[in-house]
Amino acid sequence: MLAKGSLTWIGVAMLFSVSTGYFSIDPGGSIKVMLSVLFIIGSLLTFFLLIFFRDPERTPAGDEDDAVSPADGRVISKNDRSIGIFMNVHNVHVNRAPLSGTVMEIDYRPGGYIPASKKDSDVNERNHVKINTEYGNIELTQIAGVLIRRIVSYISEGSAVKRGERIGMIRFGSRVDVIIPEIYEFTVSIGDKVKAGETIIAMRKDKKGR
Repeated sequence: MLAKGSLTWIGVAMLFSVSTGYFSIDPGGSIKVMLSVLFIIGSLLTFFLLIFFRDPERTPAGDEDDAVSPADGRVISKNDRSIGIFMNVHNVHVNRAPLSGTVMEIDYRPGGYIPASKKDSDVNERNHVKINTEYGNIELTQIAGVLIRRIVSYISEGSAVKRGERIGMIRFGSRVDVIIPEIYEFTVSIGDKVKAGETIIAMRKDKKGR
């Protein structure tokens, strides 16, 4: 399955690849070589985009009140109530809701081009999402990276989301920060690898350790 909003990107790459391949059939000399090289580049780009925009089905682990990761990637920062998850270019970039609830706020802000893994990426393009759940508010901040800046939202204010449901996508290298409700405690540590909509990242304090 491919991520929502990816067909235009893949279609352009495929059209470029097919066109250069077709026109490289008849010409000779340096033009044929150039077109052949462009065909190879287009084919590799198409393959890369097909991999990058993949959107596999996910089944959340644990119980309905266990918070699942909003992103694929690696935990790069952590304190009592927040963690940062860095998505490398090879990770799935579709983001998911950690808990079921109602979208209370979406605050999109344009920004710069600092690598998403850096502390200074606070100036980058970002999308802040607040979800009201029966256990308190959970907040996500999608942060775009150094490459093409484009955060795509699949939700709107007032919409209901289910735990593990797709809520958006960030293109080409990015980060998601998560702030959990006060009654929750993280079950992951810095360096852990997580999967969106699948890996449990936090549990209620009165439940953890049972």
